[in-house]
Amino acid sequence: MGWQANKELVETLSSKQPGVNYREERVPNYVLPDILSCADGRAVHSAADWPARRQEILELFREHVYGRSPAAPAGMRFETVEIDPKAMNGAATLKRINIHFSEQADAPVLRLVMFVPNQRTAPAPAFLLICNRGVENIDYTRKIKSDFWPAERIVERGYVAAAFFNGDIDPDKHDGFVNGIHGLLERPEARTPSSWGTLAAWAWGAARVMDYWVTDPDVDDTRCVVTGHSRGGKTALWAGAEDTRFAMAVSNESGCGGAALSRRCYGETLSIINKAMPHWFCSRFHDYNGREEALPLDQHLLVALMAPRAVYISSADQDLWADPRGEFLAAQAATPAYALFARKGLGNDGAMPDLNTPLLGDGVAYHVREGSHTYSLYDWDCHMDMADRELKLKPS
Repeated sequence: MGWQANKELVETLSSKQPGVNYREERVPNYVLPDILSCADGRAVHSAADWPARRQEILELFREHVYGRSPAAPAGMRFETVEIDPKAMNGAATLKRINIHFSEQADAPVLRLVMFVPNQRTAPAPAFLLICNRGVENIDYTRKIKSDFWPAERIVERGYVAAAFFNGDIDPDKHDGFVNGIHGLLERPEARTPSSWGTLAAWAWGAARVMDYWVTDPDVDDTRCVVTGHSRGGKTALWAGAEDTRFAMAVSNESGCGGAALSRRCYGETLSIINKAMPHWFCSRFHDYNGREEALPLDQHLLVALMAPRAVYISSADQDLWADPRGEFLAAQAATPAYALFARKGLGNDGAMPDLNTPLLGDGVAYHVREGSHTYSLYDWDCHMDMADRELKLKPS
């Protein structure tokens, strides 16, 4: 039978938030856009056909959801701030790298924190966390530790533990796009309905980390994972879609505008998210508030953009706001894109897995764990289990 939302929780949330749907019986009937049908009606039959269709889908998301991001600035440079080969009691080498986008004194600087495993015989694969919580969660001194970024565990499992604070790139507030990377690279009066929003700016920052990693001999830039939680999870999925150098993308409880299907209108909806966070998406996305069925796409297409690369979608039992079932259904609906490459995707019988029962498929993985809205150690271990398989990590 698989996971079902707790009935008491459904009643409680429905009572507290009467304007929000938490009942499956109230999910409207909907039809998802076909992954394998091109805009001109042609069908996609093979892996050779996929690049053209993939580009169409990518353009739909740029035009209607996240906006169009610029290229890296010509003046971008990398500054090594610190290297400590004895970090984590000798288990790792700490690298602090500042990525500069301009020589202007007030220009944003991405402060990348990396712990590279010392016990290795080759460049190491990496997990990049787009940190949407306080910068103390990625404390490079390790005086402050949390399961949100278990850097020691990541290193122990053979990965570079890397992270940056999303606010380094762009502030998480509706400021008219005059600050952060938006303020540096564009004029507010030049914005259009498809100009990039804040989520796209953060994803752009992840791509700039990849720009650095291809220059770092300690990192295997062919085996890098981008991950994030909540708004960071939305960002990670878009980063993986935009930059195919990422071998895997992880969405942890990303919900509306991330992994959850918009057409279900369950939990957080487009109207809610665009009113609360008007800066996250391009302004054209607001045209679909209350009109989800009019979208020329849905979030299963975002998951499909990872094909044939790996993607992991994870949910939490108590986080009905993020619509766990809608996240699962998006992951499942991406299967046709993976089938083009002789991959099975989730490869299940259609039912959601039971609680705390990860479904590690062929290219696509999903789990719903007990607990609330956070990035837990359980999540991290599951995500690394999938990465071990997909990236063929060998014990050192």
